[in-house]
Amino acid sequence: MDLQYVRGHFSERFNGEVGSVYASPGRVNLIGEHTDYNGGFVFPGAIDKGMVAEIKINGTDKVRAYSIDLNDYAEFGLNEEDAPEASWARYIFGVCREIIKRGGKIEGFDTAFAGDVPLGAGMSSSAALESTYAYALNEMFNCGIDKFELAKIGQATEHNYCGVNCGIMDQFASVFGKAGSLIRLDCRSLEYKYYPFNPTGYKVVLLDSVVKHELASSAYNKRRHSCETVVAAIKKNHPEVEFLRDCTMEMLQAVKNDVTEEDYMRAEYVIEEIQRVLDVCDALEKGDYETVGEKMYGTHHGMSKLYEVSCEELDFLNDCAKKNGVTGSRVMGGGFGGCTINLVKEELYDSFIADAKESFTAKFGRAPKVYDVVISDGSRKLA
Repeated sequence: MDLQYVRGHFSERFNGEVGSVYASPGRVNLIGEHTDYNGGFVFPGAIDKGMVAEIKINGTDKVRAYSIDLNDYAEFGLNEEDAPEASWARYIFGVCREIIKRGGKIEGFDTAFAGDVPLGAGMSSSAALESTYAYALNEMFNCGIDKFELAKIGQATEHNYCGVNCGIMDQFASVFGKAGSLIRLDCRSLEYKYYPFNPTGYKVVLLDSVVKHELASSAYNKRRHSCETVVAAIKKNHPEVEFLRDCTMEMLQAVKNDVTEEDYMRAEYVIEEIQRVLDVCDALEKGDYETVGEKMYGTHHGMSKLYEVSCEELDFLNDCAKKNGVTGSRVMGGGFGGCTINLVKEELYDSFIADAKESFTAKFGRAPKVYDVVISDGSRKLA
C-alpha cells in the first residue's frame, strides 16, 4: 500500500495537514484450522498486504475519519453513546473505547486510511485495521500498552463493537508479524514462538474461489458443539481433560460408542490437525518444505472429509493443485468458501495458475482470484 497515496488523500481531506503514518498487515495461516477453540495451536504469518492510516491529533474531543477505499466520512465522539453507524468506523471507535477502558487517554484526531488486503478473502482486513489504530494510538497518546494487550484490544473491538466472537489469532499475527517467520501460537497458554519461513525456490499463493456459502456461522457453532460433546465424554474417563488438545486418538477411540459418528469424525480431525501443526514446526526447522506441503494436503483432506467444511469449489482447486505437482495446498480459514493457500515451486507456478484459472472457469463460469503473498513484518510506524 502506497504511503504517498494515503498522504495525498489525508492532505486533501484535512486542509493540507500532515500527520503520522502507521501500517499493519493482514495474515495467512499456514496450518492449524479449527484448532483455536480446542486449545490447540495455530501457525499464522503476517503478509505484504495490509492497512495504512495517517493520523493527526486535532485538539478536540471528536474523531474525524475518512475511509479512502469506500470514499466515506464519519465523525464521532469518544463516549460509549457516540458509536458511529458505519461499520468501518465502528472498528476505529471500538479500538478507542477499548484503550480508554484500559486507562489510556485518547483525544480527538483526524485520520484517513486505505488498504490492499482483499476483502472477504480470509486475510483478515478487519484485524489489520484494528491493529493499525491500536498500535498508532497507543504510541501517539503514550498509553504504555504492551503488544499482546494491543492484539486483545483488536479482539475486544470485534466482540464488543462489531458482533464477531473471534479468537485472538488474526490480531496477534498482525501485531507480532515478522518478515521471514511464521508464529506458532498456543491458543491455551498464549505462548508463542517464531519459526523460520524462507521457502527459497517456492511461492506462496492464495486462490480465491470467490464463493461464500451461507452455512458458515451455524455450521461453525455446530462443529464447536461436537468438539465439546466429545471432550465431555472423554472427561468421564480422564477428568484432567479440558480441550481436545489434551486428548489422544486412543482416548477418542475409547469413547467411540458413546458419541455420534459425526462428533467422532469432528474430533478425529482436530486431534490430527493439532499434531500436524507440530509436525510442520519440526519440518520448518529442518527446511523440509516437502513435508510441510504433505501436511497441508492432510489438513485439506481432513477439513473436507472429516470436518466437512470445504465445498465443491475448494476441493476442485485442491485437486487442481495436486494434478499440477503443487507441493502443498489446503482450504484456508473456517471453510465454506474463501481461499486455498498453496506452496508451489517457482518453476511450476505459471503452469499451475494458468490451469487453475482455465479449468475453474470452465467448470464454475468465473475465474478464481490470485493473490501472491510474502511473509512480512507486523504493525509499525511508516512516517
